[in-house]
Amino acid sequence: MTVIKQILSNLICNDNELRSSAESAVNEKLAETPDVYLLALVQLARTEPDEVSWISISCIATQMRSFSLVLLRRILFRALPNTSSTLRSTRITLYDHLSEPTRTALERALLSALSHEPATSVRSKLADTITDLASASFERGRPWLALQAQSFSAAHDTDPRQRESAYRIFSNAPALMGDQQVDAIVRVLQRGLQDPESLEVRHAALRASVAYLSSISPQTQAQAQALVFYMLDTLPSLPPSRAPTFIQTVTTLASSPSAAHVFAPHLPALLNYLPSLILPQCNDPGPTPTVGRPFPASETSSSNSVQSNGGPSTPTQGAGRSVFVFPPAAKPPQAGDNLDHEYEQETRKAALELLVSLTEARPGMVKRVEGWIALGVRACLEGMGEIGECEEGGGGQGPGLRKIDEEEQDLQVWLNSDLSQPSDDPTDEFYPHVFEEALDRLACALGGRALLPHAFQYIPGMLKSHEWRIRHAALMAIAVVGEGTHKVMANELTNVVGLILPMFRDPHPRELLQGQFHSEIFSVLIPALEDPEPRVHAHAASAFINVCEGVERQHMLPYLDAIIHRLLAMLQPTSRGWVQEQAVTTLAMVADVSEDTFRSYYSSIMPLMLNVLRNAHGPEHHKLRCKAMECAGLIAIAVGRDTFRQDSQEFVNLLIQLQNYLLMSRLPQDGPMDPDDTMLPQYLSETWAKVCQAMGPEFEPYLPIVMPPLLKSSSLKADVSILDSDDDGVIQEKDGYETVDIEGQQVGIKTASIEEKCRAFEMLVVHCSTMGVKFAPWLPQILPLVVPGLTFIFHDGVREAAAMLIPMLLVCGKKSGILTSEILDSVFMPLVTIIGSEDDPSFLASLYKCFTDSTRVVGKESLPSAIHDALITATQNQLQMLAQKRKRRAEKSPRELQEEKEDLMLVEEMEDVAFDEMGKMLQFFDNAHPLLFAIGSLKELGLRTDLWNNEGD
Repeated sequence: MTVIKQILSNLICNDNELRSSAESAVNEKLAETPDVYLLALVQLARTEPDEVSWISISCIATQMRSFSLVLLRRILFRALPNTSSTLRSTRITLYDHLSEPTRTALERALLSALSHEPATSVRSKLADTITDLASASFERGRPWLALQAQSFSAAHDTDPRQRESAYRIFSNAPALMGDQQVDAIVRVLQRGLQDPESLEVRHAALRASVAYLSSISPQTQAQAQALVFYMLDTLPSLPPSRAPTFIQTVTTLASSPSAAHVFAPHLPALLNYLPSLILPQCNDPGPTPTVGRPFPASETSSSNSVQSNGGPSTPTQGAGRSVFVFPPAAKPPQAGDNLDHEYEQETRKAALELLVSLTEARPGMVKRVEGWIALGVRACLEGMGEIGECEEGGGGQGPGLRKIDEEEQDLQVWLNSDLSQPSDDPTDEFYPHVFEEALDRLACALGGRALLPHAFQYIPGMLKSHEWRIRHAALMAIAVVGEGTHKVMANELTNVVGLILPMFRDPHPRELLQGQFHSEIFSVLIPALEDPEPRVHAHAASAFINVCEGVERQHMLPYLDAIIHRLLAMLQPTSRGWVQEQAVTTLAMVADVSEDTFRSYYSSIMPLMLNVLRNAHGPEHHKLRCKAMECAGLIAIAVGRDTFRQDSQEFVNLLIQLQNYLLMSRLPQDGPMDPDDTMLPQYLSETWAKVCQAMGPEFEPYLPIVMPPLLKSSSLKADVSILDSDDDGVIQEKDGYETVDIEGQQVGIKTASIEEKCRAFEMLVVHCSTMGVKFAPWLPQILPLVVPGLTFIFHDGVREAAAMLIPMLLVCGKKSGILTSEILDSVFMPLVTIIGSEDDPSFLASLYKCFTDSTRVVGKESLPSAIHDALITATQNQLQMLAQKRKRRAEKSPRELQEEKEDLMLVEEMEDVAFDEMGKMLQFFDNAHPLLFAIGSLKELGLRTDLWNNEGD
């Protein structure tokens, strides 16, 4: 045991040599006597009942016990060498190689340790280790009855630490509750939710309740419905510092489409509870309480937030006052105000997230609750109006004059700040992005008919407000709801434009730059490009990107001279860097839209872009260089090969220089890349693809330069790590990682690497489709990367690009005469296997299209009968699975169908596309294939959601 303690001490020391030696010692002991070593780790994690108290709680002893548990978890469930590293519950780990007596001994030792451990931090590690062991045991068909018995017993223990651990274990291993009577489980969880001593116990019980309701069937959820009342009942009495955590835990359940329906009976109660959290609170004490009306303030609040008919209150309710008061009335500062305000804002955002998540999960359910949509819209608009509020400072002036001076000073600083760096904006810290995003999500979830009437009861009055913050919020609200409500808003476009156009004459620059969201406003947007304020004309240039995305080419052409002339003026050397960057970005988009008409401007603009690439070397020019690179590539595509040819060689040479810089800066001896130049790899890769499109077959000599980095990026593996939870049971996310749930395990995926892989696959599509047969020499290197890309579960873009690439690569191979039976087998056999197991109807359609297009390339006579037979079998299986899904949907109650309307419409639309691609494949082989009739019947078996779409949402 002394040796083990020394090894662990060395593992956590700062001496690299000692730590490396300790790691080797661990591997040796695992190879020689894994059972003995693991049991020794558990013994180190135990605190014996007769130990001296100061030893058990000393920092060193506590750290050692915690570390031994962390190490135990990592060793037990680490995939063994030479086994698959994919995330599967069936992977081979050290746990699978342990003897049954060793497993039992481990379980007993851990339960004993949990019974006696005094330190909270170690208890949390013990509970997590136990639940990991339980999950592994359950997956392998080994019940752990002793854990179940001890956990239920501990939930009634007099020691709150034992109770907290019990509910923590239930939350991480809900299977422990699965075989018990529902009423008994509800009683146990209710007891924890109402724990009189400990908030930690209540929160652990809340997490356990969420886990239980999320893991059971809809029928069992109905039986456990009473549990939701006790869960929500934990919220009102919480201290400000704990409210956000509890609300976020409830939101976990509310955001689940399969479980959110359990909130349906409690929506009216939530509607009474949430306004006090998500609406700004005024300091007016309100009416005086009387015997007949003991709570007049709450009654007033309730009546003001929702009209009797369920709609929102009007903007001028009450004694002629707007319901929006910006800024709120000041109150004397008190000790702890800053901390209380911070908790209040965290609670406000958590409560808003709860409302929005419920709406997204079950839009049909919340639409039936009068006042729900009104509350959400009002909360978002009020939050969006609270932008950049200045605190009053000292000085001899009165409060009003001080505030005016501070606003003027803040405005000047804001006008002079760097538009490309949001952190440079003095008001960005307070900018209500959360409320904008929430309104956007509500619009997408509810649709125009449900949301717009509530929004436009407020917006016209807000646009007339004397407060610029309210006008700003109104304009942003119109822009934000546009995506989710575009079908309905399109019918009211004349009225919407009529509201926005006057804002171009707004005296406050922050309002002037927001009138930028509709393609019908060239006549007022173009003059804004010459506004004397840099931030205004830069935002106007930014607005043209939105315009270009939605305008038809012929509508843009009459304005080209005026637009390009003003954008070129913004490129003057005296302009600020971020203004130049925006002008270049907008020029790129204008070129993309105007296509060959842009040739008349080529000689004026392309030399400017090349000059930037030649001379923009300093860190302050990194972004401008990338934007110029992108712009030059889009211009090259727009004007065509003949016009671009005169500059193509110089442009390519400049790109080669940048690529060499990129490769050299990645060499170990040169250190890492400049952290401010992280955009270069992405822009360089995308620009090479644009140049390829512009040059066509003439690009062939440069493929040996472009392809090696692309192949390297295409071969990237997903950087995945299993995430641990902290002492409060909250998953600790890592910077740069996205957290997802895979087979019940919280997994962190490094987003940069999978985005780079996706980008590389997309660029391969461009190069292959453009170069045609000249791309054939690269086929042997690319196919082994592309076929596995079909199963890259971490990014749908990789899978879709792979499905597009395969037929293109086969075309290259056929035309160049290098296709072999081995190549065909390496493509078609995996493709058929993937088709048989794919459960995403959207990607299933892409797979069938990939197979059909690939077969057309090689000819169906070249397809071995075994592959054809396997494909038909896979299709029969898919049809059976889809039939079962549609049958289960047809059995839903009318209320369930209405609540899930939007989701079902999307699912059935994707399934219908998959059916269409199946049909095309079958018809290619046999116009009278018997499965064609089955496909037609299954499409008729659908819910005909196309008939539902009669509201214009």
